[in-house]
Amino acid sequence: MIRTGISTIALALLLAAPAGAQAQKAAPAATAPTAADADAFIARATKEFNEFAIDDARIQWVYATYITDDTAELVAKSGAKGTELAVRYALEAAKYDKVKGLSPDTRRQLDILRSAITSPAPTRDGAASALAKLQTDMQTVYGTGKGTLDGKPMSGSDIEAAMGTTRDPAKLKEMWSSWHDNVGAPQRQDYQRSVGLLNEGARELGFKDVGAMWRSNYDMSPEEFGKLTDKLWNEVKPLYESLHTYVRWKLNEKYGDAVQPKTGPIRADLLGNMWAQEWGNIYDIVAPAGSGDLGFDVGELLIAKDYDAIKMVKAGEGFYSSLGLDPMPETFWKRSQFVKPADREVQCHASAWNLDNVDDLRIKMCIKVNGDDFVTIHHELGHNYYQRAYNQKPLLYRNGANDGFHEAIGDFVALSITPDYLVSIGLLDESKVPSADKDTGLLLRQAMDKVAFLPFGLLIDKWRWGVFSGGIPATGYQGAWDALRLQYQGITPPVKRDETKFDPGAKYHIPANVPYTRYFLARLLQFQFYKAACDQAGWTGPLHRCSFYGNKEVGAKLNAMLEMGASKPWPDALEAFTGSREMSGAAMVEYFAPLKAWLDEQNKGKPTGW
Repeated sequence: MIRTGISTIALALLLAAPAGAQAQKAAPAATAPTAADADAFIARATKEFNEFAIDDARIQWVYATYITDDTAELVAKSGAKGTELAVRYALEAAKYDKVKGLSPDTRRQLDILRSAITSPAPTRDGAASALAKLQTDMQTVYGTGKGTLDGKPMSGSDIEAAMGTTRDPAKLKEMWSSWHDNVGAPQRQDYQRSVGLLNEGARELGFKDVGAMWRSNYDMSPEEFGKLTDKLWNEVKPLYESLHTYVRWKLNEKYGDAVQPKTGPIRADLLGNMWAQEWGNIYDIVAPAGSGDLGFDVGELLIAKDYDAIKMVKAGEGFYSSLGLDPMPETFWKRSQFVKPADREVQCHASAWNLDNVDDLRIKMCIKVNGDDFVTIHHELGHNYYQRAYNQKPLLYRNGANDGFHEAIGDFVALSITPDYLVSIGLLDESKVPSADKDTGLLLRQAMDKVAFLPFGLLIDKWRWGVFSGGIPATGYQGAWDALRLQYQGITPPVKRDETKFDPGAKYHIPANVPYTRYFLARLLQFQFYKAACDQAGWTGPLHRCSFYGNKEVGAKLNAMLEMGASKPWPDALEAFTGSREMSGAAMVEYFAPLKAWLDEQNKGKPTGW
């Protein structure tokens, strides 16, 4: 299961709406704007956004949970109005950029209005409406798309699950190829047209292109942020390369040279995930003798204890409650989508919502009783608890300190799903807790998801930044995608690709136009948060064995950070919980240090790299 979620607070839905109708430029001011004018503008914009947001969120929800031609039309129409507001106010916010005497709060909110749009619509006649249709059409192709197994159609959630359990290379190749061909390729022309419209809108707002706009949203310049992501990647790259070398060797042992050679890149469909973004599903292939058998499987434990989707979510809620946080409201249980309905098409991609921007909290999932979805539930609930914590802030601050924070909160809680935690909630018998000699297996299992994801989390937006800047031409979409996958992940497609294909579109966040660097940042931030929580809890054992379940002091300090929302620059929020003002890969490297030493020992004499 994909362990990513989208924070869909009402404002985020508004600012990131898939498209929009023609925006109206604000009338020029008769006199030079003043600080008082800027304050009045913020108040007016917030009021109008708030009035629009609830209905828009409801429409977005209905579309995501009931995909039809009619709901697609409704969501495009509402998205049009939302983008009209967002673009109009972004343009007006730019008028106050040079005004003297602005309060820090007003300055920050103006910057949010100007840069937080992910899909900026052009203001010329017809352009925004065209963008509305293009983006809704692409999301519908994704949401209703199917791959095949043995020639039989399979929905997205089913084919994802099958990719994790199938070990026949021919079947894996069929599923991989059919999904990418059936879902990605049909979007190519629409995506190309949308890029032109998006860039046009970004330039009207004073940005070079959409990629520069996205990168400007991190309390630093776009150039500085690009350098920061490169720095973070270089800190963890040696760990990834050691894992890649070991996994490639194990895949060669299982499948032979004809399927997976001993050197070079790894075949993308062999890694247990449609996008090769997380490799935990093939842990059985790579598990080291002796230490690799953990003695339990979370999915099997859930089944043995008669867990269903609701009971799994209740368990996730219980973790947050143990930290002293209030439980989810009753409406959460009545209004969420926990399982895939049998009678209609829905978006199964897991996401967390706050429809009224106060406490109408929901998750949208197609839960299956397995270990992956158990972790995903903890992740999505992290969004909900964050959304509720900052719901008293001004509307424009009801978001994460940066988008990586929102993704990291649930993930760092999920790191605490240790054997001891499973014992605490009655899932695992204490006698089955793995001994210290199983630590290599425990760490390898974690690394197969956490470490394996890092280059994928970075390259998605590396590709889009190149597309938006023009560095990657429309005639080279597929080639550039394959090159980045090779450069960063060290993987290669199982079948030949050419420029009739569009494999990026087979990943949800491309047709949805959701920035992806947040997930790369979240993978690193979660370890910073986790180490800080374990230090606060007084943990003295191996870092990867720590669980802060039940520690209300950690919960209080965590909630204090969550309540800040986006009201302060992200280094302030980071410092409030961790004591550091810099994002770093050091905590992740420390967590996996014993595994890195073990991997390097196993890899002696084997070529590293691809």
